[in-house]
Amino acid sequence: MSDPRPYAALLAKGEYRKQLILAVSQRLLTRNGWRATTLGQIAQAAGISPSGLLHHFRSKQHLLDAVLEARDTYDEAHANRSQDILEQLEHVADRIAEAPEMVGMYAVLRMENLDPGAPLYARLYGRHRAAVDTVAAGIQRGQRTGRYRADLDSSIKAEEIVAFINGIETSWLIDPSTPVNAVFKEYIASLSRQLAPPSDGP
Repeated sequence: MSDPRPYAALLAKGEYRKQLILAVSQRLLTRNGWRATTLGQIAQAAGISPSGLLHHFRSKQHLLDAVLEARDTYDEAHANRSQDILEQLEHVADRIAEAPEMVGMYAVLRMENLDPGAPLYARLYGRHRAAVDTVAAGIQRGQRTGRYRADLDSSIKAEEIVAFINGIETSWLIDPSTPVNAVFKEYIASLSRQLAPPSDGP
């Protein structure tokens, strides 16, 4: 019987190569940054020809966008927006351990694109603002239900929380022995006390 999908194997092979290119890109971008990483280097590390790489990603900008898209897709797949903000924070440490090169790549690209004229600035700025807004919305949900104190500025606290995450990621990249889980546990406990509504007792 003939294969009803004669191109299935070819498609699977093409998808495998695409994912391989993305994985190699994450590793090299973490190590060298986007300025010092060439498409030729990525192709060589992936074991394909430069033309083979360009078959999947037509330019360096296209590849960078795809790497960031993969990172955003991973984050969305592992996020549970229905959870309390403190519960969501508990899973961030796991993400760092499960996807170290993705975390490293994003941190390096973020620091390399601080200038508004940088090629990835607009996308990274938008992602940062979306992260702050998401955290602020989570705090506001807790305030509406009475779980969190109502007099707290959710926007300011959200900026602090996102800055903490970015900071601990950088600390871990510099020193992988950083006890990320312990630091997160301590921070979440402190944050829980800060967010708690005042006691009605004497």
